Amino acid sequence: MEIKSIALVAHDNRKKDLVEWAEWNYKDLVEHKLICTGTTGNMVENAIKNKFGKDGELKFEIKKLKSGPLGGDQQLGALIAEGKVDIIIFFWDPMEPHPHDVDVKALLRISVLYNVPTACNRATADFMVSSKFFNENYVAVTKDYSEYIKRNINIDE
Repeated sequence: MEIKSIALVAHDNRKKDLVEWAEWNYKDLVEHKLICTGTTGNMVENAIKNKFGKDGELKFEIKKLKSGPLGGDQQLGALIAEGKVDIIIFFWDPMEPHPHDVDVKALLRISVLYNVPTACNRATADFMVSSKFFNENYVAVTKDYSEYIKRNINIDE
């Protein structure tokens, strides 16, 4: 089994859904390294430990970043750019405006740029966790942006 770094993120109106999904899939999740933003990390950790961790037998850690609006989305984006995130489960709320919408868009953009599998709803998250690649080696093919980096920029215009 290959241990993956899995980011769990949820907007306020979707935290309950993510916690329920994490409880349902806890046996698979606790075998990996978990990364969460803000209160989502505390909620997921407490739910799994309270429901399934009897007498300290369930050992797992969650790396907790800042809350999304306070920079957690950007912290996660940096981890993605550094190649330190293998999977993103991001239950975002498409019906609610967010003060950090630009950060959310940037996070989703960077996940596509670095070809990180990203689930934005429960159905996709279920497909992801049930994939053979969830516990096996998977080498994502990323686009070569070297020509973009080397492009000539005329600063006189």
